[in-house]
Amino acid sequence: MKKLIIAVAVMGAFAGSMAHAEDVIPEHSFTGNLSVVSDYRFRGVSQTFKQPAVQGGFDYAHSSGFYVGNWNSNVSGNQFTDGSIEMDLYGGYKFNITPDVTADVGVLYYYYPGAQIVGGKRYNTTELYGSIGYKWFTAKYSSTVSDFFGTPDSKGSGYLELNAAFEVAEKTTLGFHVGHQKVRHYSDLDYTDYKVSLARDFGFATIGLAIVGTDVSGDGVVTSPSGKSKKTAGTTGVLSISKAF
Repeated sequence: MKKLIIAVAVMGAFAGSMAHAEDVIPEHSFTGNLSVVSDYRFRGVSQTFKQPAVQGGFDYAHSSGFYVGNWNSNVSGNQFTDGSIEMDLYGGYKFNITPDVTADVGVLYYYYPGAQIVGGKRYNTTELYGSIGYKWFTAKYSSTVSDFFGTPDSKGSGYLELNAAFEVAEKTTLGFHVGHQKVRHYSDLDYTDYKVSLARDFGFATIGLAIVGTDVSGDGVVTSPSGKSKKTAGTTGVLSISKAF
């Protein structure tokens, strides 16, 4: 998943590349990314029981605007029964509406090998997404075409997010995010998340710090099989070190 935390960490690198938007775009491009984060937060909620994660992926893009990619992260078996890995597969199409307005539409599949809920139901989820960007601002909406991470009868759940990123100093990016998750037929599971981040590209890597939080009732307390409880949706700081190549 695009993921919430790695996206923050590499913003600085992206901001630097935007200055060369007028350069000739190669017909085929291959890129990769690798990241270590102190906590993997997806839409404000920890996926690793508030433990560190190693993440990375690869992308292919065509000059026409079509792209495909894969992104991976460890997750916690305390939250994904019998699961330890999340693998995201996605593809889409990016294009310009005007020189300053961009659009992106695609599909994203979240895959958790071996993880299942009681009764054999899987966490695996498929979302369609679309976004509009204007300079530093982006609005994006994602909608599930499957059940929402194993929640019965939740097809059609949606997530609306607003993002902004500003280069406040050389190779330094300040980011803002707010999102709202609606789970169809389960209004008590709806919540809002937010994030403020700062990332700097040092060349050898991009180092970032994000303050992430939600309004999840009770801060999303999860209890492990051993009886240990953690607030997986409480406000926290997330450190990240990433490299795009």
